[in-house]
Amino acid sequence: MAKSKKGSAGDAEPVREPVLRGEDQGAQRPAWDADEAPTRALDEQLRPRKLDEVIGQKAVARRLKISLEAARKRGEPLPHILFDGPPGLGKTTLATVLHNELGVELNVTSGAALDKKMDVMPFLTNAAERSILFIDEIHRLPRAVEEFIYPVMEDFRVDVVIGEGMSARTLNLALKRFTIIGATTRSGMLSAPLRERFGVHEHLEFYDTHELARIVSINAAKLRVAIDDDAAHELADRSRGTPRIANARLRWVRDFALARADGRISRTVARDALEMQEIDSIGLDRQDRRYLETLARVFDGGPTGVEALAATMNVAVDTLRDEVEPYLLRRELVVRSPRGRLATRQAYEHLGLAIRQPAEQPPGDPQGRLFS
Repeated sequence: MAKSKKGSAGDAEPVREPVLRGEDQGAQRPAWDADEAPTRALDEQLRPRKLDEVIGQKAVARRLKISLEAARKRGEPLPHILFDGPPGLGKTTLATVLHNELGVELNVTSGAALDKKMDVMPFLTNAAERSILFIDEIHRLPRAVEEFIYPVMEDFRVDVVIGEGMSARTLNLALKRFTIIGATTRSGMLSAPLRERFGVHEHLEFYDTHELARIVSINAAKLRVAIDDDAAHELADRSRGTPRIANARLRWVRDFALARADGRISRTVARDALEMQEIDSIGLDRQDRRYLETLARVFDGGPTGVEALAATMNVAVDTLRDEVEPYLLRRELVVRSPRGRLATRQAYEHLGLAIRQPAEQPPGDPQGRLFS
């Protein structure tokens, strides 16, 4: 990763390092490759910039506000913060909001990019006082790098070994006091020593329909497109409780409204646009419904193993486990049992199928009474 730097007003080329700086320090936005720039720039445009603008995660926002106020009064950096939760709920957004609130430097990297100790050294030694280092997917840090940053998080020092063998000695380098913010979608994969070094640990929850509808309405205004209230709720209903999905579907519906309607997003336009994408009323896409139909029709509702489902659908097992099943489980359309996957009554009702009873049920089998 390249080190952060400030650009001058006369720079002809954009700075390519993903580094953000506070507004009071001559903020300079990050630049990426040309094919990624439009999407990332739009994501930045739709994100809230201040804590008061954050919708949802109310309990988390209240606690972060207390940490912010205390850090300002003491003139110290924020405590190290760990955000965990499913993708798309705002972990990166909250990190950028904290950076904007404090007006300090923000350096961004990911656990997968830090293969060895020397990869993280530039971020540590060049960190400004009270700045923020955001490490996305921190659970992917190699063990050696993880142990290397333990003294950084506790004592703001780096232990560097110089030389080899009997002549080796350890050099302690003092660092400026800064904040590490980690984000992970799999907090269970973090080691206990790393997790315990974060002074603040916040879990992000899925958003309800009302919160998502407000996000859709606000972001539609940012995109300069008119949207009806019922259309915003329609989008929210089909966005799986996730702002990232809501924003992606809003962009699609905006394009559809411009190409096939008068540019205004009504409920009818929103429904037509999402039906073209094969997104149904509860946010299931074609792959999700195919999974449920295969389980219900081919395997009589289960139980069956995910490997059998994947082979029947001609889809990778990891795709079903990581992409398809999480939302189906959360909506209680599928149950995972020791014997395999089972379709619930809600799944049959959503698909409009008659519930099938197994021909024979082992005595005392609790799964045989699932639909009784």
